[in-house]
Amino acid sequence: MFKSTAMTIFKKVSELQKFTALYAENGREVGFVPTLGALHQGHISLIAESGKNNKLTICSIFVNPVQFNDPGDYEKYPVTIENDILMLEQAGCDILFLPSVREIYPDGTEQTKKYDLGYLETVLEGRFRPKHFQGVCMVMERLLNIVRPRNLYLGRKDYQQCMVIKRLTELTGLSEIVNVQICPTLREEDGLAMSSRNMRLNKAERTKAATIYQALQTIKENVAKNGIETAEKKASQLLLDNGFKPDYIEIADAADLQLIESWDGKKKIVALIAAFLNEVRLIDNIALN
Repeated sequence: MFKSTAMTIFKKVSELQKFTALYAENGREVGFVPTLGALHQGHISLIAESGKNNKLTICSIFVNPVQFNDPGDYEKYPVTIENDILMLEQAGCDILFLPSVREIYPDGTEQTKKYDLGYLETVLEGRFRPKHFQGVCMVMERLLNIVRPRNLYLGRKDYQQCMVIKRLTELTGLSEIVNVQICPTLREEDGLAMSSRNMRLNKAERTKAATIYQALQTIKENVAKNGIETAEKKASQLLLDNGFKPDYIEIADAADLQLIESWDGKKKIVALIAAFLNEVRLIDNIALN
């Protein structure tokens, strides 16, 4: 543990829990923002939301090796810890939890527990990134049991992951103590969703990257008057014309992510896209009503 301006940094589970236990005894609410680091203003908006509603805000930075399907993707994940610490200090974060892999996985990273995620694990990210959500659940169960927050803050950009983590809290009984708070996606001026992966884009790619948001807007403009199939085709062509290789372009029920082929104009639905721009895979989504 060491003190960094007004923020305390813990690297050991035991030291963090000793500190947070004092808050739990006094009934003070703890807000938690889990991250992989390479922070941006989207993360900071979650810190701000927690700060408004909790006595203590904890942010974790941990690049979880278990959730990366591609070892190369794990190795390339941007690490900007000095800048991250500065951003968290300026945002008024109270505690940064900065554990090692061994601290989170003292018995190794071999997965011994299977999480029953049902349909969520078979579609969209679940389909294209097998075992990814099992890895997310593995680390989130550990982090939630370490931090024991009252409120957990997640960004809507990772829409399916938010649903998976909600499911995890139900499966583990953590939903009785943890409220999952889903916060809006923050965007750059050109509409690109803020993401740590954006740091891997070169200048030309960064200019093109906003096309993924334009494709979502194309769906929103076309779905009611031209139907789902036409809306998805227009979005697909826009992405292909700008050098993207889509994994999926889908419209789904906002409540359970069941993919839909027709729409009555009333049910709440969401458009979701995942696409590669050269080596960088970007995801985004928007509500359509």
